[in-house]
Amino acid sequence: MKNESTSRREFRHAAAAAETSQWPQVRLSSTDRLETFSDGVLSITITLLVAEIVRPEHAPGQLLNRLVEQWPSYIAFLASFFYTGVIWLNHRAVFSRVRYCDRGLHLANLFLLLTSGLIPFPTAILSSSMQTGNDFDARIAVVLYAAIAGSMCLAWLILFHVLSIHPWLVEHHIGSDFFPKERLRAILGVVCYTVAGVAGLSMPKLALVIFLALPVFFGITSEGLTETRIRLQFGQAQRKGAITRDADRAG
Repeated sequence: MKNESTSRREFRHAAAAAETSQWPQVRLSSTDRLETFSDGVLSITITLLVAEIVRPEHAPGQLLNRLVEQWPSYIAFLASFFYTGVIWLNHRAVFSRVRYCDRGLHLANLFLLLTSGLIPFPTAILSSSMQTGNDFDARIAVVLYAAIAGSMCLAWLILFHVLSIHPWLVEHHIGSDFFPKERLRAILGVVCYTVAGVAGLSMPKLALVIFLALPVFFGITSEGLTETRIRLQFGQAQRKGAITRDADRAG
C-alpha cells in the first residue's frame, strides 16, 4: 500500500499535468524537489558557519584571553546563523503558498540560494575587520556586506515578482494581492541595504544598526505583511478585550 506522502506526490504530479494542458507552452512540476533541494542548501550553509570559528593558538595559561579576543567571530556566527534561519523561515512560508513550479521560479530560487549562501562570507569579513580595528577595512567590509545582502533582497524581489505574474503557480486560497505586496518587503530590503552601504563609508556604526534591524524585521514578517498585520490586529483586539473584562470584574 502506498503511503500518504507518495499518494500526495503522485496526486500533485497528476494535477500539474492537467494544469499544463491549459498552458501548453509551460511545463509545471511539483514543489517537492525544489523545497528539498533548498532545505539541503540552507542546512549545509548553516552547518558550515562554525568553520569560521577557528581554534585559537595560545601560550600556556592564555587560553581564556585568546577565546575572549575572538569575540567578533562568535558574533559573526550568531548573526549568520540567525539570518540563515530567517531566510529559511521566509522560504518555508513562501512555498507553503505555492502549488507548482515552472522554469522561471526554479531560476529565481537558484539565484536566491546563491545569494543566501554568500551571507556568511561578508559577515565573517565584517567580524574580522572589527577585530583588527582598522577604519578603512571596516568601511570596505560594510560595503561588501551591504552589496551581498542587498543582492539577496533583489533575489527575493525577483521570486515574488515571478509569483505575482504567474498566479497559476500559487495555491487557490491565496489572495491575488499577497505576492505583489510581498515585493514591498524585498524593495525595502534593497533600499535599506543600499543606504547602509553608502552610510557605511562614513558611519560604519549606523550601517551595523541597519544590518541588525533588517533580519529582525524579516523574521517578524516571515509569514507576509498581510498576515503579520492581521496577527497584530488580532493581538490588539485580544488585549483590549482582556482589559475590558478586567474592568468589568473590577466594577
